[in-house]
Parts: sequence; C-alpha cells; structure tokens
Amino acid sequence: MSFKTVIFDLDGTLLDTLTDLANAVNYALKVCGYPPHTTEEIRSYVGNGIKNLIKRAMPSDKCENEQEFDVCFREFCGYYDKNMYVCTKPYDGIINLLEKLKKNGIKVAIVSNKADFAVKKLAAHFFDGLLDAAVGAREGLRLKPYSDTLDAALSEMNTSMEDAVYVGDSEVDIKTAANAGIPCISVTWGFKHREFLIENGAECIVSDVEELFCKIFS
Repeated sequence: MSFKTVIFDLDGTLLDTLTDLANAVNYALKVCGYPPHTTEEIRSYVGNGIKNLIKRAMPSDKCENEQEFDVCFREFCGYYDKNMYVCTKPYDGIINLLEKLKKNGIKVAIVSNKADFAVKKLAAHFFDGLLDAAVGAREGLRLKPYSDTLDAALSEMNTSMEDAVYVGDSEVDIKTAANAGIPCISVTWGFKHREFLIENGAECIVSDVEELFCKIFS
C-alpha cells in the first residue's frame, strides 16, 4: 500500500546526532566528576529519552541520587542546547527523501523521545518547510514506546492512524508502532544493527533511503 502519512524517529533515523550527544554527555560527566564513556557506549544508552540517557551514563551509585542527577542533567541540557549542531547532520539522501514526500502530498512528522525543545530546534534548523509536525518529550506525554507523542503528532496534522507508517532505527520504534497499531519500517543506518532489529521483532528493514522511498510507495 502507499502511505499517506509518514512519521519518523529523529536520532539515528533522520539525523546522525551521536557525536554531539556523546560530547554533551561526557561534558556533563566531567563537570560532575564522573568518568567519561566511549561514543559506542553512549550509542547503546540512546533511545529512551535524555533523562534515561543521563541515568545510564552516570555511575550506578550516583544516578539514583536525585540531587546529583539533577545537576548532571542540567549540565547536559545546557551544553547540548548550545552545541547540538556542531557535528549533527542529516543522513545521506534524507533531505531529498523529505522533499519527494512533500512533493507527493505525503504528510510528514517527527516523533522522538528527545526533549521537545531540541526536537523543534533541530527540525527547524535542518528540515524547515519539510515537516507538518515535530513532537518530542514533554510534560503530559508518555515516552515511546507508548504512542502518546505519535498521537499528538497525528492530532497536530489533523490526520489519523489510517494509512500511516512509522520509520525508526531501534527496538523502541518497533514497539511504538505496534502499540499504535501501524506498520513500522526499520532502518539500518542508525544506532542499532540489522541483527539486533531482527531479534527485536523488525518485519520490514531497509538499508538505504532509496529503498525506504520505494517501501513508502509500494
């Protein structure tokens, strides 16, 4: 079927944000006196929102201390807000894909567990004029894999689940689509590998943007 609405995850799907995320995490850890992590370690922490990212990065005996967590979290947010565009860039072919979708009358949204302020800033910076909605983590909405943020995006676009598809790079995205009752297309260029996606229930996997475009219009 040809989809009328395409909802994208952000980190690892539309944008390669890993280096900027890793730099912000390690900056916050350094300020707080905690040991740093490799980029690959931080890759494995991403996907369940910034608060969970920081909890996973902090030493296990520190992350449950509310005061210490709040300090580390604030340091991360302050640094990332000022440095989220340093190394971040769209994956190859993404801008062209979004332009094609717009040209063909497809509604396009971003739904992410990233903080809403960051989602909107990144969306405006990289995809100005190419999106119909961009929703991140905010008060009153449960994070993915609950479908709250997806529902909010559909509401903003004044559309429904019918003929919609979710595109993402992780097991969280697979579960989100399942909870929303819509198909999921998993991409292999992001933060998770093909084998991991298969192990976590991926039924439709693409390895490049051209293949993704064909799946959307199949």
